[in-house]
Amino acid sequence: MKKLIMPLLFLFFSISYAQTQKVISSDWTSFNQTIDIQTKVKKKFKVIASVKAETTEPISWAGVWARVDTKNDEEGFFDNMQDRPVKSKEWNSYTIEGTIDANTKSLSFGGLCVNNGKFYFDKFEVLIENDKGVFEPFTVLNASFETPVKNGDIPKWNFGTSKDVIVKVQEYKISSDKSAVDGKSSLLLEGNGIKPRPEAKIGGVEGASPKIGDMISMLEDLKARVERTVKNMSQYEIDYLHDEEANRIGALVMHLAAAEKYYQVFTFENRDFNEEEKKKWNTALNLDQGGRDEFKGHSIQYYLDIYNEVRAKTIEELKKRDDAWFAEVQLKYDMTNQYCWFHVMEHQSSHLGQILFLKKRIPPQQKQILEKELKK
Repeated sequence: MKKLIMPLLFLFFSISYAQTQKVISSDWTSFNQTIDIQTKVKKKFKVIASVKAETTEPISWAGVWARVDTKNDEEGFFDNMQDRPVKSKEWNSYTIEGTIDANTKSLSFGGLCVNNGKFYFDKFEVLIENDKGVFEPFTVLNASFETPVKNGDIPKWNFGTSKDVIVKVQEYKISSDKSAVDGKSSLLLEGNGIKPRPEAKIGGVEGASPKIGDMISMLEDLKARVERTVKNMSQYEIDYLHDEEANRIGALVMHLAAAEKYYQVFTFENRDFNEEEKKKWNTALNLDQGGRDEFKGHSIQYYLDIYNEVRAKTIEELKKRDDAWFAEVQLKYDMTNQYCWFHVMEHQSSHLGQILFLKKRIPPQQKQILEKELKK
């Protein structure tokens, strides 16, 4: 028995450690340090850093951030400068001011950047009030990034917003740079190839009539939400089956594509699926046991590529039509074309809620492996 326990413990801790390091796709990234804080009275603090941003995109920006985590996990102080983003190409010093109190467990701080561009950081300082109300410096490790970046890692700093989960974003290159405010080097985060999120507005789609433009923008917003929800999920997560009557998340994305494909032929060609289309799409359209059996073992990108291909066809065809076509009635179901595409939109919204529900109930993978080993 002893020989069995040790390998299992090693397996459990090895997998747990591996899961604390994630590589994801995102339109923003951040880095941090966390310090434990104990105080009996309320005190003010300051996080100060020098930042500059080089970008041609209006939506790109950088900032300093700070967060207070509490002992009872209630929401504490948080500021990431979103309301005053750094966009200047010149070095400037920026300050975040907040408070800590007896309920404070830790203070996390660092820098962040959003979308494409080159974002530079240097000379971090943390000042905390003493009992006399005087701000005193707290040691920040590698505060001016004089210890250079090595293999994409920042010495003494973590990626993400927590010391417990290291999150690297594949769209950002991390390096040291000779431009500096303090010392000889600074930290450079460079974002490339990031597709901006859809603007938070309805309509105004180039090449589309007004009502069709409204529908395209809403469909695209929902698809973007689905993609953001699932794109960083692992094979284990998208294939996880909550219970024998549930559907896998990968299958649900495939189902969204299939339903949209059906409404393409129904509204654009006034027909149902032909036999060839039924063979290709009906399993995804109907799901149930057939979907549980067929849709597994693929990466999430496999399903998203199909979803995006179907959507591109939808937009292409909708742009060929006008608002008068939208008002036409499909006699088979006594629905207008506009209502048909409204149904596609609310169908996606409904399944997005289902995906979010299932995602939150996926147990950690190492737990599953350990349970299987213990049953042997």
